[in-house]
Amino acid sequence: MTTQSHGRPAVSRITAFLDGPDSLDIPNVIHSTEGARAFGYRAALVRGVTVYAWVVPCIVEALGERWLDHGWAQVAFRRPVYPGDEMTAQVTPSDDGAAGFVMSNGDGERCLVGTVGLDAAPWLHELQQPDNRTAVPSRDAKPRFSPDTAPLGYDLPPMAIPFSPQDAAAYATERAADEGPLWRGDAARLHPSWIAARGTHLVRHSFEYGPGIHAETRVQHLAPAHAGQTLTVAGRLVDYFERKGHRYSVLDCVLIAEDGRDLARFRHTIVYEVAKRA
Repeated sequence: MTTQSHGRPAVSRITAFLDGPDSLDIPNVIHSTEGARAFGYRAALVRGVTVYAWVVPCIVEALGERWLDHGWAQVAFRRPVYPGDEMTAQVTPSDDGAAGFVMSNGDGERCLVGTVGLDAAPWLHELQQPDNRTAVPSRDAKPRFSPDTAPLGYDLPPMAIPFSPQDAAAYATERAADEGPLWRGDAARLHPSWIAARGTHLVRHSFEYGPGIHAETRVQHLAPAHAGQTLTVAGRLVDYFERKGHRYSVLDCVLIAEDGRDLARFRHTIVYEVAKRA
């Protein structure tokens, strides 16, 4: 349930769930119980973009549907979210049209924090654009993702993604737990969390990768984005760094419509090598 009134916070609550099979036979085993425990976590990690998906209804309530077409989000994934956690999302609008948001667990820990706003993000000019924007098939033999195989400045091979209105509805139901009309019908919109997840899929299009953890996303929505077309995702590696034993990569991406328009640009930061917890 989501509640909001003008100038006041929007709040929603959900019990976290694992939006996929609890199995080691998945691309990223950190999202399985056994795989996560091997790295020192107490249970399977819920996908970061799934947690972000649970905040989206509050964001739309606070900023309106215009945010989906010409708005932005900066999202940081701070703490693990486990299946069964009682999660609360809160979006607090400000007078300048932006809003802060947080997703907290039952212990009050801030698992997801961020800022959203309308029109152009203050950091939009920082995002690099890939030169290579023509989709190619996935590689047959995929090397392990690393700075040696994907150096700074490297444009990843773009990937094509056919996405139907039925796909949009299934994503909204199974991942976002959102039965709202925006994600259904012939004019179904692309869910913002689906867009935010495309960076990881772009890496897997050409490389072996994982276990990994989504760390941060910055997304600029540029135009109305609808299902019922074949989309293209392209991206460029812009940074690598290490923090607390984790190895991170930063990828600047663009989501391209079937007619060639840019629908969204985003910066995707992932832990591509996870350090084991003590």
